[in-house]
Amino acid sequence: MVDLYLVRHAKSSWADPGMADIDRPLNKRGKRDAPIMGERLAERGVSPDVIVSSPAKRARRTAREFAKMLGYEGEVVIVDVAYGGGPAAIIDVAQSIPERVTSLMVVGHNPDMTDLADSLTDYRVDAMPTCAVFGARFGSWTSVGPSSGQFEFFVYPKDGT
Repeated sequence: MVDLYLVRHAKSSWADPGMADIDRPLNKRGKRDAPIMGERLAERGVSPDVIVSSPAKRARRTAREFAKMLGYEGEVVIVDVAYGGGPAAIIDVAQSIPERVTSLMVVGHNPDMTDLADSLTDYRVDAMPTCAVFGARFGSWTSVGPSSGQFEFFVYPKDGT
């Protein structure tokens, strides 16, 4: 069995309307929420073997904060397709993971994160807020695809837990 964790990046800043989208940083709320959500995942026992992130600044920062709170000591792997490549591209990334890896965290963007989460299990998130995390379990990485996973959890900063 393998676990896939989909993370939508933490809240980003729109303070500079001329800034390229890929360069937008986290805002104050995003900087607060990312470590809190990382800690909540640690309390659940989440311990990814691999963390991949979109190349966008806000996603990379979110991934680093989660990594720190989860005690992840590996490199955060930057995967270009996690920045607007679509759900199928993220499935391809998961399916390419070696079987010795039992848990993968992908930090990306909407609408891809919501669309992918909604397709993998019978659970519907409808809209992943910033810094939300969706967890699902699969028989193997090669089996990751539509309706092939077992829902584990869906958490986000304002869910009250």
